[in-house]
Amino acid sequence: MQTITEHKTICACATGPVQGAIAVIRVSGPDALGITDSIFSPHCRETVPGTRSLQNAAGYTIHYGDIVDSKNRIVDNVLVSVLRAPHSYTGEDSVEISCHASTYIVQEILRLLLDAGCSPAQPGEFTQRAFLNGKMDLSQAEAVADVIASRSAAEHRMAESQMRGAFSAQLKELHDKLLNITSLLELEIDFSDHEELEFADRGQLRTLALEIESVISRLAGSFRTGNAIKNGIPVAIIGKTNAGKSTLLNALLGEDKAIVSPIQGTTRDSIEDTIVIGGVTFRFIDTAGIRSTTDTIEALGIQRTFDKLNKAQVVLWMTDRADNSDFEDSSVAEHSSGKQVLYIHNKADMMASVPADYENHLFISAKDCKGIERLTAALLKVCNIAQLDQDNIIVSNIRHYQALSSALEAIRRVISGLETALPSDLISQDLRQCLFHLEDIMGSVTTPDVLSNIFSHFCIGK
Repeated sequence: MQTITEHKTICACATGPVQGAIAVIRVSGPDALGITDSIFSPHCRETVPGTRSLQNAAGYTIHYGDIVDSKNRIVDNVLVSVLRAPHSYTGEDSVEISCHASTYIVQEILRLLLDAGCSPAQPGEFTQRAFLNGKMDLSQAEAVADVIASRSAAEHRMAESQMRGAFSAQLKELHDKLLNITSLLELEIDFSDHEELEFADRGQLRTLALEIESVISRLAGSFRTGNAIKNGIPVAIIGKTNAGKSTLLNALLGEDKAIVSPIQGTTRDSIEDTIVIGGVTFRFIDTAGIRSTTDTIEALGIQRTFDKLNKAQVVLWMTDRADNSDFEDSSVAEHSSGKQVLYIHNKADMMASVPADYENHLFISAKDCKGIERLTAALLKVCNIAQLDQDNIIVSNIRHYQALSSALEAIRRVISGLETALPSDLISQDLRQCLFHLEDIMGSVTTPDVLSNIFSHFCIGK
């Protein structure tokens, strides 16, 4: 991927291949205005030649006119937005051409731009330039892709918060505190021949290091929630055969996704689908009914049930009874340990009297879709993310999680070193490691290869 130092002017279509009336073509770089000017014929020119050219236009202005080829043939009527450096998305002179969304028109305008001196933009190159020009740090740049890919309200809020800098601000605060500790300790190292000098009180440093450790631990710990929001919270529907698991899946999805039959052992493999509830994506997994069997295929399906159960974050443990006898299965309880479990008493329509819900026990009728709203409300409650807003800092990027985990190990070594009176130079080394991992998230020390890999997963035009 080309770098900003090559000073090329790039162009690409910024709108995706979807049905619509309008497409937007982006141009960015030192010659963005001049190149676009060469193919743009504005309407209502001034009497003084050149005064209506894009090169003389003020930033944040929109101009109506035609895109024309070398033979002065009109390709399309367009609106051209002028964005001047440094007040543009990339920090460079930029132009956005709004044209009709004909594939021919878009390709023709891109061809004219390329012929006039533009280079085709690589995936994510506009955002890469924004990062390299200091318009955003790397964590914010990565959040741009997450905003575009968001499929639910919770996922969007999480990405939007990161893109607007909430995560970056937290990292900057941690970075400044670490830098202050490091500076004091390294000052002691410089004056190591004066052993009586102590620039940093060890007790105060330990208190500050514990505060930093707490914040990094919370951020790293949020990855489980962030990853679930991003990929869908996995919910395993388990229980004995004919408990109504497939019927419940169909009721939740509002369609006949799973085969429903009175014959035991019908579901022999897991069936998955997603649904958005309260702005949160859930990934429901209907599993094979648990029972003793000599059928090899069914036994394999039951083994897969336990495999899915191990990977689930939430368990819907179903029975078709009003009592709790089915919930005493030790094998299911063992695999459900540490997970959020909702105990679902199905077929309430066949019960002589339906008890009231209590704790995490819900009485429903999947066949009649009764109690489904209470179930979905309970799901949101046990996941504890229904109130997620843009003030929450939730980590969802695996690269960020790995860096935070390494930073956490480093700051814990610092705390241990302060408690055991390690020499300042050894403690300082661990502090530098912690700083390095935080700077890696923000992009201060990230290598070109890592940058190339990150932005290569962006769509072209962003």
